[in-house]
Amino acid sequence: MNRTEIKLAYILAVLNAVIIGFSFLFAKVTLDYAAPLDTLTYRFAASFIVMSIPVAFGWIKLQYRGKALYKALLLSLMYPLGFFTLQAFGLQYASSAEGGILYACTPVVTLILASIFLKEKTSLLQKLSIFLSVFGVVFIFVMMGSTIDFSNVTGLLLLFMTCVAFAGYSVMARSLSKQFSPAELTYLMLGVGFVTFLVISMIQHIGAGTTDRFLAPITNSTFIVSILFLGIVSSLGTALAANYILSKMEASKMSVFSNLSTIVSMVAGAMFLGEEITVYHLIGSVLIIAGVVGANYLGRKQGVQQQLLSGSSL
Repeated sequence: MNRTEIKLAYILAVLNAVIIGFSFLFAKVTLDYAAPLDTLTYRFAASFIVMSIPVAFGWIKLQYRGKALYKALLLSLMYPLGFFTLQAFGLQYASSAEGGILYACTPVVTLILASIFLKEKTSLLQKLSIFLSVFGVVFIFVMMGSTIDFSNVTGLLLLFMTCVAFAGYSVMARSLSKQFSPAELTYLMLGVGFVTFLVISMIQHIGAGTTDRFLAPITNSTFIVSILFLGIVSSLGTALAANYILSKMEASKMSVFSNLSTIVSMVAGAMFLGEEITVYHLIGSVLIIAGVVGANYLGRKQGVQQQLLSGSSL
């Protein structure tokens, strides 16, 4: 692995955070027209169908034969299935603010799992930087008046499990990157997500006699545009990018970039929804950015040297 590949991984990590930040805006729009499970079905349908085109024409080569396919399926159980399912049910019992606060803890959970299962080593300053980034997100939510209701055990537990699911995905994808290409992991993840969410959604609608509601949103151009962004740009684009990044970068370093999406979502909300940006938003953003830079720059020289030396094994 050369320095160009490492730089590309960092660029994609920032781009990923930008896309995820905007995805919150588009997700809000889709919920005005369809139920959460239906939006997930359409979202993964769009991503899977679009990626199936270059696969069908042979532009993207996939080779699963002789590989530990069950491990890749287990990866899909963590993300997208585990993550989105736990999130959907968790938000039924808890607020979106509580979800945002707990999701900010994902880098910490990833740091712990990566150190246990991948033996990733981080310096004390890098660990402090990761915590600083998490604190920046929590600071913004708290200053907005959001708090965590600890009496709501069910909702908080489910939302915390979304952190574990995404952290588990990051760690396992990092490990599987030695056996599978980013495209192979992404295609399998999207396919499993599409089929699973479609089956569950149709069972619910058929049982309730509301099949017409499932098809109704596709007549709305705003819904279609939002779903295309979520499916193609967000789900497909970020999955490909994330699987590539995890083949070049430690899971603990990549995960901290996710907190940048909080800044992007604030900017998007201000630009398109007229939401206010205050001083505490700016302070929290500075803390987040400082944490991301510190987690990736402090000890970076040593880390890059190790990556270059071990690049052949990746």
